[in-house]
Amino acid sequence: MTERRRGAALEKALLDAAWAELTLHGYAKFTMDAVVKRAGTSPPVLYRRWSDRDELVRAAIAHTMKEARLAIPDTGSLREDVLTLMREINETRAELATIVIAHLAAHYQATGIRPGDITDPLVTGRKEAVDVLFDRAVERGEIDPGRLTERIKSLPFDLLRHEFLTTFAAAPDRALEEIVDEVFLPLLTGDADDRARAGRV
Repeated sequence: MTERRRGAALEKALLDAAWAELTLHGYAKFTMDAVVKRAGTSPPVLYRRWSDRDELVRAAIAHTMKEARLAIPDTGSLREDVLTLMREINETRAELATIVIAHLAAHYQATGIRPGDITDPLVTGRKEAVDVLFDRAVERGEIDPGRLTERIKSLPFDLLRHEFLTTFAAAPDRALEEIVDEVFLPLLTGDADDRARAGRV
């Protein structure tokens, strides 16, 4: 006899079923009934938690991204920490990012929600994790905390997401190094300002 699921176990089963339906059939064919059938439950169980399919879609995406969170590296330098994390994301999360950004285009059009609203670091838990990297770098004296902004912190990951969106594939390692060495780090060290001033002379 199958053990009856309750609480967190039941909610996880429902969200896993919803994500499976999304990845297999896309948003256009996503239905609450299909999720009920896949999860082996009843409609009231599902509707008590999420009132419609758009609410369920958002919950399924947030749940999946939280479960996909990676360990935060500690290599001893900000450059290597960021590159290590980007490489892990690149190797293991390209498909997930592509589904969230591109395959759910109909969901964004129907609801007015932007991809960034779903992949927001505050939602996925990435913000707190990434902040650890910057806190360590400040303690080591690698970077000026006065230069840190939320946009700069998210910049390398935003650019990696852009690579996924434009190629629907993992990015070459050379692209990751270019993002970190030519765009991201110069904004924190002042090199970008120095080059800009030199260009105006």
